[in-house]
Amino acid sequence: MASPPPFQPLVCVVDFHHARGPEIEHWIGCPEDTDPAAENDWHLIPYMALPDGAHQSEEEFSYFSLVHKASKGETGEAVDTEPTSVFGISCCHSIDANQMLWKSKDVTRSAVQKAIVAITDRPQSFGALREKLSVVTRAWFAQRDFRDMEVLQQFQANLSKGRTETEDERDQYFGLSLRELLHQFKWQTLVLFKCLLLQPKMLFFGSHCEQVCQVQFSLLSLIPGLVRSLRDCADPQLNRYAETLRRPDSVKTSDRASLLAYLGVPLQLFGKGSVFGPYTPLQSLDILTDLDTKSFVVGSTNSLLIQQKDRYCDVLVDLDEKNVTISPPSLRAALTLSTADRRWIDFLSQSVNDTWDDNDPSRPKTHGYVGSEEFIRLQFEEYLLALLSSEKYHQYLQCHNNGDPKALLADVEGDPSAEYYTLFLDAWRESENYKLWNSKTDSHLFDIVEPRHPNAGGLTIEDVQRRLAAQVAELHLDERFNQTRDVVNKRLADGRANVTSAFNKVWSDIEVMREAQRQRAEQTRAEKAAAASASAAATPRASVDEKPTSPTTAAGQVRSQKPDMANAQASVAAASSRAGAYLSSWGAWAAEKRRSGWRSNTPTSAAHPPPERPKVTTVSELGKEEATDVGNLPIYEQETSQKQRDLESNVPIYAEETRRSRESDGKDQSNPAGKE
Repeated sequence: MASPPPFQPLVCVVDFHHARGPEIEHWIGCPEDTDPAAENDWHLIPYMALPDGAHQSEEEFSYFSLVHKASKGETGEAVDTEPTSVFGISCCHSIDANQMLWKSKDVTRSAVQKAIVAITDRPQSFGALREKLSVVTRAWFAQRDFRDMEVLQQFQANLSKGRTETEDERDQYFGLSLRELLHQFKWQTLVLFKCLLLQPKMLFFGSHCEQVCQVQFSLLSLIPGLVRSLRDCADPQLNRYAETLRRPDSVKTSDRASLLAYLGVPLQLFGKGSVFGPYTPLQSLDILTDLDTKSFVVGSTNSLLIQQKDRYCDVLVDLDEKNVTISPPSLRAALTLSTADRRWIDFLSQSVNDTWDDNDPSRPKTHGYVGSEEFIRLQFEEYLLALLSSEKYHQYLQCHNNGDPKALLADVEGDPSAEYYTLFLDAWRESENYKLWNSKTDSHLFDIVEPRHPNAGGLTIEDVQRRLAAQVAELHLDERFNQTRDVVNKRLADGRANVTSAFNKVWSDIEVMREAQRQRAEQTRAEKAAAASASAAATPRASVDEKPTSPTTAAGQVRSQKPDMANAQASVAAASSRAGAYLSSWGAWAAEKRRSGWRSNTPTSAAHPPPERPKVTTVSELGKEEATDVGNLPIYEQETSQKQRDLESNVPIYAEETRRSRESDGKDQSNPAGKE
């Protein structure tokens, strides 16, 4: 049978039709009158190229896997009897329909959305391919006329010419940032790494499709050579790698590729019963729920899968919340990190945090080796190779448990595999990749790689301190206190401003009320004065003996009556005369006593009784009589009586003022200079 020809990269245009939905418009790089989508059953490409939520961003990328079926030669003979996996990467853009120089009659909405898809069998080159695809897509949209396909044709031709037999391994990880993965998930990164080896059903969820896909590729790249060996990952029925794998007979330790192959690396995580789909739309759920699908690593941006996570997956990785949820209790127990594991991942995570640069997360801010991408990959490679060697030494110890101690390694004490946690090793031994690796590798791998955990050793005080420091750092207390202080200061400033504004407003309202009250009082006084003047001029004085027919009428008459000043003056004169008579009687009585000589001790004093005091009404009695009479008078006469009593009490004062006034008038009359 002839050897299969290399896969030729393809380019297609996916359009979001406003009536029919996503569909493939054009194919570039395939013979005319052929439809690769129909030949390979790629009917889900439109949904993979336009992921959920792609319209929310200006540019969105999607990564997905496809099954390329066996092709036939010119004579109809099968060239490749086994299908293989290929990978697609799409770049989605949208443009305002009004900016188009030409648009078809099918455009009925305000925006036109299309995606350019490149399909290749080399996912390790996705980093460079992404940058090229982004430039080509922007240039094609800048034309504003989608009938011109020359840019896309040149892009496909360059992809076909750019294939080489050998590639630099440093370029295959371009665009995959392990530093960001460690910075986000910290110690949980090792949990995800060990979870891959157990081959459960893993679902990665996030709101950004490109981030979801890149995290999965970054995680797979931690296993050396795995990204290059994904030919069986698109369908659970593919198992070509396991069927063609042979045990290496020799090893060249100076050659890294030869050494890794002898150690059984890469581990075949995606063989029969396993699926890898960086982005998997809802239309592919039937593959995930199929009975033949035992494990998978897929990504999604649809929250419907989150709501039914217990049904579809064992492990949920939420990139938006940055947490890992493990549902089965047995799997959760197996993925518990040992003391040595936690010490190792804490050291690695700390090296990233110490060199983290927000402006450039992909490289350390010190531009050194510690904390770089290559440093992280080599650390995980050392961890994996030590795990494989320790497992082989564990098997060797079981075979020579009662044998000669000289057959054991002198510098290794006990079973080093226990440092990787016993429950994890028990679960790993049940996986398909372990069975394939154990059957295709030599039993004495520990003679090449030392069977020792990179951070072996018991629990120490430093481990406890490091653990506590990491847990305190994860709380972000400084950030929370700073945020709290800023919020409190802002609230105090706002409260102070609100209180000041409220007091100013209340004070202004009080001033307005006082001014309004003053104006109303002035207006009321003016109205009363005007009403009193008008009433005095229009109506005669009411009779004192006149009785009102009703209380309301009487009250109105009393309010409208004006005091009689003549009557008041007469009452004052009568009171003055009575006061004078009272004083005169006292003077007569005193004169009589003087004439009698005030002889109180003479015998005749008893025969002559003292003259009686004249029975004249006193001033106080006059006040009582006046008060008795005043009670029956109208209000204005009561006021006059009160004034009369005031005058009586101030008679001496009035007399003194009258005397002074007369003296002043006499001086004025004697001074004629004041007259004109």
